[in-house]
Formats: sequence, C-alpha cells, structure tokens
Amino acid sequence: MTGPDDGRPTGPSAAGGDGPADPEAIRADIEATREQLGRTVDEIAHRLDVPTRAKERALRTRDTAVETYRESPPVVIGAVAALVAAVVAVLVWRKR
Repeated sequence: MTGPDDGRPTGPSAAGGDGPADPEAIRADIEATREQLGRTVDEIAHRLDVPTRAKERALRTRDTAVETYRESPPVVIGAVAALVAAVVAVLVWRKR
C-alpha cells in the first residue's frame, strides 16, 4: 500500500518486517489495496474512452460559449464578425 502524497509504502509492512501478523490487519490491507486498484483501473478506463471524453469536451465548450454570449452578447457578435471577415479575407487572398 502507498501513501496518498508521496508514493512511499505505508502501513504495518512499511517498516521492512514480514508485514502484519494479525489476519484482520492483513485483510484490511488487502481490501484497501483492492479499492485503490479499482479506482486506478476506473481512472485508466475513463482516460482511454476517447469518444466519451470528446463529447464531454464539446459539451463544456458549448456551455462556455453560451455562458459567454449571455454575459456579453456584443463582444461575441463582434468576435464572430471578425472571424467571418478573416475567413473571407483568407479565401479572397488564396484565390489571387
């Protein structure tokens, strides 16, 4: 078992002995290790689930854009107009 902050072993077996002699302490250590391993596996599975993470990111981006628009519509409209003007300028420049 490792400590939450530094990654060093903790618990009765950290002192370099043979580990806990009490069967209940051993069971508790095993259960704590299983829980930690379960959390780690869940976190890895979440990080590898790219489609779900992409959807979450798109929803967060949409919510941010909507919230920004609600707070300051003229700024958002101006930014969209500037973006459209820049795209049109690039298209016209590339045609020449």
